[in-house]
Amino acid sequence: MKFYSCSSESLRRKRLSSVVFLSFLACMGCATFASAQTKTVAGDPLLFPKDQFTLETKTIKTPAGEKKVTYRLYQHLLYVAKPVDKEYQSLDVKVPVEINGKAVDASHAPILFVVAIGGYMSSNNYKPRMMGGPGGPGGGPGGPGAGGPGGPGAGGPGGPRIFMGAPGTMGPNYIQEISLADGYVIVAPGARGRDNKAADGTFYGKAPAAIVDLKAAVRYIRHNAGILPGNPDWIISSGCSAGGAYSSLLGASGNSPLYEPYLKQIGAAEGKDNIFASGCGSPVIDLDHADTSYEWAFGASKTRSGSLADQTVSAQLKAQFTTYEASLNLKGKNGFGKITVDNLDSYLVKEYFAPSAKAYLLGLSEDKRKEYLEKNPWLHWDGKEATFSYLEMAAAHITRMKMPPAFDSFTLSSPETDEFGDKTTASRNFTAYVLQHSTGNPNATIDPELQKLVNMTNPMYFLGQKNPGAAQHWWIRHGGIETDSAPTNTVNLALSLESMGRDVNAAIYWDAGHCQDLDPAGFVAWIGKITGYKLK
Repeated sequence: MKFYSCSSESLRRKRLSSVVFLSFLACMGCATFASAQTKTVAGDPLLFPKDQFTLETKTIKTPAGEKKVTYRLYQHLLYVAKPVDKEYQSLDVKVPVEINGKAVDASHAPILFVVAIGGYMSSNNYKPRMMGGPGGPGGGPGGPGAGGPGGPGAGGPGGPRIFMGAPGTMGPNYIQEISLADGYVIVAPGARGRDNKAADGTFYGKAPAAIVDLKAAVRYIRHNAGILPGNPDWIISSGCSAGGAYSSLLGASGNSPLYEPYLKQIGAAEGKDNIFASGCGSPVIDLDHADTSYEWAFGASKTRSGSLADQTVSAQLKAQFTTYEASLNLKGKNGFGKITVDNLDSYLVKEYFAPSAKAYLLGLSEDKRKEYLEKNPWLHWDGKEATFSYLEMAAAHITRMKMPPAFDSFTLSSPETDEFGDKTTASRNFTAYVLQHSTGNPNATIDPELQKLVNMTNPMYFLGQKNPGAAQHWWIRHGGIETDSAPTNTVNLALSLESMGRDVNAAIYWDAGHCQDLDPAGFVAWIGKITGYKLK
């Protein structure tokens, strides 16, 4: 459990008003902060309490060197008027006011919207879970197969689990810190999740609760335009894994009327919930088709025990992927033509994996490069270019993490089946294939209301509808040897966005595991580029 401390330095500052001192007391008893906010602005429970903050000072290590940053910290602000659980439906805000002794005006700065969700679990704003650390998804550093670069088996559970963090770090804070040091405003909302359970045993965080909460938080920002510092037209989300999925969903589903009844139910502000840009690390998306793409990619990859997964189920799911991929009608870049399973391997390599392999190999010493190539005979290198088959690479170099069906498990043991439970049911299957398998009825179909929830959790659904509210700019990254989901999901996301004319910066990190970010500074610089924002 981590709470922000209120330093003695803060109390010595002349700028600290009596209202600020009240927020210092709230720092000691955070559970009372939200109610204090409501009483202060009783006329509008969603009005940003601009005077209720503490001043914090921190030295941040950035790629450009250390920076001493002083910022205003606002904690546990309710972003809905009718919260189901205020511990989750509240947010923190950080506003830089001084960097290296120079005053900063963040009134029109980009807003980094942090989606700190993992495993479709809840994100408690009062008691933040250490993502990637002990007790959080992914656990601590793993042994063989941990998230760092490596040979077969890399990319499994363990190792870095939060996208937008420095390589090897175990917390979600690095991207926030370097963004703060560049003068950006940070908004970190909590959100309900599949694990939320009331005292009476009912669930209150199943789909679509998390995305509804995140949209409500975006509306809160816009509701307070001109009061909450930062430019509401420059909201950039970031997240990894399920957080990457929700970040992409925020970007794809902007202003969709499907969520309106849910937003009204919790007292969200009226207005738009589209965002400017979306940062998506290892996004676990397209869940109702993810089982099929997983078998296309990893059907021939061995498990950690050295055996193959059930090849009958794998082949059946892989056959479904052939039909699905063709139905997307996606065209590759640079005149590649329509993407099908017949050319998907070559497209993945040409546009994503080969450039990543080339950069990796050129970065090695001659001896290390020779050693790496000897260990991986499927990889061919002529001194300038890398050539190989992705499927051969996956079979020889990657250890699969999940058994088929990878997401809609027969036994209801996967996190995704838990995500699609309801108020009284912990888990539900959500694909026709599994429903048909479990019932023995080859004509069984998913209930329309459940399918609606699945659609509302899938960015590909909204991109298929050519949603005009989709974000204009996208930063998408995937680990080259991760098996939390298939790289085809990430590539299909990028291709769908490119077909809509969106600006997409997508790449594969060679030999990187799930959520392992190899370029956090690049993401922060990208925000500056797409917004044109620079500190004065």
